[in-house]
Amino acid sequence: MKHSPTTGPATPGPPDFLEFATARGGHLFKTAYLLTGGDRHLAEDLVQEALSRLFVRWRRVCKVENPAGYAQTVLVNTFLSLRRRRSSTERVTFEFPEVAVSDTDPTLRLTLLRALQDVSASDRAVLVLRYWEDRSVEETAAALQLSPTAVRSRAHRALNRMRALLGDSLAEQTGSGGPR
Repeated sequence: MKHSPTTGPATPGPPDFLEFATARGGHLFKTAYLLTGGDRHLAEDLVQEALSRLFVRWRRVCKVENPAGYAQTVLVNTFLSLRRRRSSTERVTFEFPEVAVSDTDPTLRLTLLRALQDVSASDRAVLVLRYWEDRSVEETAAALQLSPTAVRSRAHRALNRMRALLGDSLAEQTGSGGPR
C-alpha cells in the first residue's frame, strides 16, 4: 500500500537514537567531565562508550519510562567500570586546556576540580550525582546500586575529604572563613 505525501504514519514511533544522543549529549558530557575530574578527552571517550552501549540496546531503552535517567546510570556505571579495569600508564595532569568559562571565578572552579580529582572514583560518582546532578539519596543509591545509607556515608566522607584537601585554599578563593 502506498502512502500519499500528506499521509504520515498512524502512530509516532519511539524516539530516534540520533535525536536522543543529540539532545542529551551535552548533559552527559558535563557529568562525565566532572566524573573524570576535568579530563576533557576521557570525558568524551566516556560519553562515546556510554552512547554506544545505549545504541546496542536502544529498542529496549527507548521504551523505559526515563531514557535520560537510564543514560545517566549507564554513564556512571561505565565510568566506574573503566576505573576498575584501567591498567594503562596514563597519569592525571593538572594542566587544563583553555576553555571558555562562564563562571565569575575560574580559579575557584579549577581548585574544586583538582580536589574532586583527589577523591576516589566511587566517592566522586556519589558527589557528582548528589550535588552536581542534584539527585536524591534514593536516586543516587539506585544509580550506583548502593544502599541509601552507603550513599549518605560516602557523601559525608567525600565532602570531609574535599574539605581537608581544600583547607585554607578554599577560604582564600571564596573570601570566607574556611570550609564548614
